[in-house]
Amino acid sequence: MTKTFADLGFPGRLIAVEGLDGSGKSTQVHLLLKWLEQQGCRVFFSEWNSSALVKSATKKGKTQNLLTPTTFSLIHATDFADRYERQLVPLLRAGYLVLCDRYIFTAFARDTVRGCPPDWVRGVYSYAALPDLTFFFRASLEVSLARILDNRPVLKFHEAGMDLHLSSDPYESFRIFQGRIFEQYLAMSTEFGFTMMDANQRIEEQQGLVRKIVAAKIDLPRFCSAKAR
Repeated sequence: MTKTFADLGFPGRLIAVEGLDGSGKSTQVHLLLKWLEQQGCRVFFSEWNSSALVKSATKKGKTQNLLTPTTFSLIHATDFADRYERQLVPLLRAGYLVLCDRYIFTAFARDTVRGCPPDWVRGVYSYAALPDLTFFFRASLEVSLARILDNRPVLKFHEAGMDLHLSSDPYESFRIFQGRIFEQYLAMSTEFGFTMMDANQRIEEQQGLVRKIVAAKIDLPRFCSAKAR
């Protein structure tokens, strides 16, 4: 699929955020969500790996380290397909702004780094339309790692790529794994027209720019009540 939801004639618009773990993208999309709600917009938020259909299975598989790269990929693909069919497409048809914390590009990057063939991964998600606007929050590995450790004392097994046996040191494994994912994102950035954001900047500076870009590229009056604006 090479067309956006706008290209396909959907009345709604989809905005996705992508970035490394610890890049601050989730903070930025939640701030954007609150701002759009304050404008009186018809807006919906969806995040990666949140479908009730597979969430418990994903948690069990990760906890017990049962997932091969292929099953890891397919279980997330099932999660996405369920949300795409039951949430994203119906709401976009109903004229909503939909915000996604991660979209298919997360799978393209992570699954490829885990060893899945790139063409196969893309084929799994070939039914999905592209976002109308995709932000990529570009943060250094040191900043990303520091942000994660600010919130909890240790890295999670899979976010550090420990299942790939890159290093026995979780911090070094994180740097290698996330560094490889970063390279995948950069390779996709031009192909899919990512809007690149300097995620090393202060939160307020980033959010101000995000709002300006959204207001410039999305016809917000179509989605937001005049009274709230």
